[in-house]
Amino acid sequence: MRDGMFIFGFSQVYNEMGLGEKNSDKTVDTIQSKLDSLGLKIPEKLQVPHNTKTPPTWVRIRGDKAYISGHGPQNPDGSIAKPFGKVGFATHEISVEQAYQSAKLTCLSILGSLKREIGTLDKVTAWLQVRVMVNTSPGFTQTTSVANGFSDLIILLYGYEKGMHARSAIGVQALPLNLPVIIDALVEIACAI
Repeated sequence: MRDGMFIFGFSQVYNEMGLGEKNSDKTVDTIQSKLDSLGLKIPEKLQVPHNTKTPPTWVRIRGDKAYISGHGPQNPDGSIAKPFGKVGFATHEISVEQAYQSAKLTCLSILGSLKREIGTLDKVTAWLQVRVMVNTSPGFTQTTSVANGFSDLIILLYGYEKGMHARSAIGVQALPLNLPVIIDALVEIACAI
């Protein structure tokens, strides 16, 4: 009987410390931990210029789907990230490498909006579709190389099974604020948010 009391007392202390079944809802945010280990920071809420109109909502939840409005690259403080302009090969244009980094920053922007909406990025069960619009100079055809900045980070964070997504990467004549990329997405989420 005494051994039973010890086990009961131990499991009560274990639970009170947040290590047992009683507090199993206090799990580690694995996606945030991965971002931290990579030295990447989710930006603050977007700071837009006063004369700019944003979408009615950045993330719309419907059932087990989250529809994510088009996002651009952001700095950690929420401001819009440079460079601005068209992606191309001329000396005055944004390089493929710079645009790849802009797509990566846009990924972090989307993750920020998603986290503010659903609480933890671990609730994403699958990345379903991503549309990448690249502000291109005439004749520029390497839009998929730019879009890889987004896709590479998502697959790194979520793994192949959850992170693999259908994707379009199209060149467009112009984007708002002369951004190099705008990306929208569709994800599947755990229903209990």
